Amino acid sequence: MKLSIRSFLLAAIGGLFALTLQAQSYPSKPVRVVVPYPPGGPTDIVARVLFQQVAESTGQQFLIDNRAGAGGNIGAEAVAKAPADGYTLLIGTTAHAINMSLFKSLNYDVQKDLAPVSLLTQGPLVLVTHPQFPANSIKELIDMAKAKPGSLNFASSGNGQSTHLSAELFNSMAGIKMVHVPYKGSAPALGDLMSGQVGIMFDTTLSAMPFVKAGKLKALGVTSPQRTPAAPDVPTIAESGLPGYEVFAWNGVLVPAGTPKAIVAQLNEEIRKAMQLPQVREKFSAQGFAASWNTPDQFGVFVRNEVEKWARTVKASGATLD
Repeated sequence: MKLSIRSFLLAAIGGLFALTLQAQSYPSKPVRVVVPYPPGGPTDIVARVLFQQVAESTGQQFLIDNRAGAGGNIGAEAVAKAPADGYTLLIGTTAHAINMSLFKSLNYDVQKDLAPVSLLTQGPLVLVTHPQFPANSIKELIDMAKAKPGSLNFASSGNGQSTHLSAELFNSMAGIKMVHVPYKGSAPALGDLMSGQVGIMFDTTLSAMPFVKAGKLKALGVTSPQRTPAAPDVPTIAESGLPGYEVFAWNGVLVPAGTPKAIVAQLNEEIRKAMQLPQVREKFSAQGFAASWNTPDQFGVFVRNEVEKWARTVKASGATLD
């Protein structure tokens, strides 16, 4: 019995020593960073800016792998099924929290099959309308919708996207019913909004604010709890008619569940250092995002809260995808 206990302790100590050595030598080969969207979009740009700095700091390559499709699910599933060794990372987004309740069946669970490393960015959406749209404030918009239920419509960049569910949350909290008109991307949706074919749209500040500044769109409110530097003159939705309303588009890093905690901690620290660099923060800001590093535990709580929030919104909206 004594020999058995001694053998167990030695094995445990040896295992911890091996994990420590593994973490100390990490990364010892190129790391694959899966971006579940096409090249050139905001999420892709965030990943490339950040991991260029992490690569310089560690002396190892961090290779961006764009695995677009199925609302971000193809890339997420690939990472969930990858070896849990720290050499495959996922840039997760708001969509991955939404997808847990939006899709009837998924081959991964963002909380069970993936482990949190750190939040990267947060940025609000902005509610925009045609310049001649009758409402000039959130309160006026809500009053219009209540006066004529079902008469107003809203555009989105696609079913289940944050641009869709943000409006559904607005519907639910305001006690109104605007009709959803989905598009294949923000560009065609904004085009129809500017021509007056649809009434309103929630979109990223990066996409929408240039048209607001050019006088082609009118901004009624942003979805963050505080005003954003990207649109300092635009009030928040919460302060101008719908208290408690809050939506962020976000990006974060996740790894396969079971990845050694020592590696997760080291990766988190490398991300923290990179995100303190002025050039990184400036490039994030240019995309309409604020740098938002946090610990793995904090990011885990954040993801759980996002999954729960969007589950309530999806249920209220009746939205579902196969």
